[in-house]
Amino acid sequence: MKIKLTAVFQKVPEGYIGFVEELPGANTQGDTLEEARANLEEAVALALEANRQLAEESLQGQEVIREPIPLRPA
Repeated sequence: MKIKLTAVFQKVPEGYIGFVEELPGANTQGDTLEEARANLEEAVALALEANRQLAEESLQGQEVIREPIPLRPA
């Protein structure tokens, strides 16, 4: 199953800015729309990894259960 996220791009004088509605912290910019799209893909991956690391650090030494969570389309 695929997760669907919503990328939003806006034209600004410097080029384009972009963000993902469902993922705070995933935002970027680019000179062209194509560059902003590519940068946003990288920003999503980096935001997810950073969030995972922060969670792992905050739970270090604690007993927790980790498991995959299935997502259903909205």
